[in-house]
Amino acid sequence: MIEISNATMMFDNDSASPLNFGRKEERFEHRALALNNVSLIIPDGCIYGFLGSNGAGKSTLMRMMCGVYKTDVGSIRIDGMEVYDNPEAKKNIFFVNDETIEYTSYTLTALMNYYKNYYDTFSYDTYSKLLKILKLPENSPLSTFSKGMKRQAVAIIGLACHTKYLMLDEAFDGLDPAMRTVIKDMILDEIRSRNATLIISSHNIREIGELCDRAMLIHSGQLIFADEISRIKSRFKKLQLVSLSRVISQEEISGAEIPAVKYSSEGKVVQIIVKDDEQLDKKLSSLNADLCEQIPLTLEEIFIYEMDIKGYGALHLD
Repeated sequence: MIEISNATMMFDNDSASPLNFGRKEERFEHRALALNNVSLIIPDGCIYGFLGSNGAGKSTLMRMMCGVYKTDVGSIRIDGMEVYDNPEAKKNIFFVNDETIEYTSYTLTALMNYYKNYYDTFSYDTYSKLLKILKLPENSPLSTFSKGMKRQAVAIIGLACHTKYLMLDEAFDGLDPAMRTVIKDMILDEIRSRNATLIISSHNIREIGELCDRAMLIHSGQLIFADEISRIKSRFKKLQLVSLSRVISQEEISGAEIPAVKYSSEGKVVQIIVKDDEQLDKKLSSLNADLCEQIPLTLEEIFIYEMDIKGYGALHLD
């Protein structure tokens, strides 16, 4: 289990590098918050999706979870152990970041041998099996690989290391649709066969909704929500309201104190998005609609509505 408690980290406004040195009061003087008081628990054996706007702090949080960055406030524990500067905790983690430039001088064989020396759990059988599936050249420098091929190569290594936790930052970036499916299936098969924990970030929110059983949303370094996806979807409702005698106005909905975050109408059909409310049924009944129908929401829609509430706006989404 990964326990993140009140994790806060600041960056230097001038150099955009983590402020993890000097006296505390000096560090905070020219600070810019990268993460602000983030707390969540990632249970064993789950597939956890990280969502967020550009620059929200997803990659920063992953690097903190791997012990690359140190928290200024709070703690991050892997199976009860503080992860920063702790090789015992880090041996249970493999992190694939959103850049692969550090691997370009290696061949796949050299990369395999490099990580084999660091992870006692490395499985050559798994490496060979996955290599046969993807058919990547073993003895060509990764600098000659396409972006998608580099992602495939690192995914093979990460899975072959057989760590308890696999973290993938923008894991499917650069992959064509057919290869995305192959890589996703390959990763899920390996993770589930070992009951490992997969933590994955992606700008493809639909993909997160399909792959993950839990997700969190972060914006401007602050956690917006973190829960099971089924429970997240229950936070909002999409409703269609029809009155045969009139068009139910936005003013009527506001007057009934219905927490609508979006209103639209076409003819006499009104559609609203509402945040869950214990008194919602009672408030809706006061509108005297002839029809009230609930429509399922996607995770992507919830992301957009939450970001709209925060003032981010759909036009800024990837």
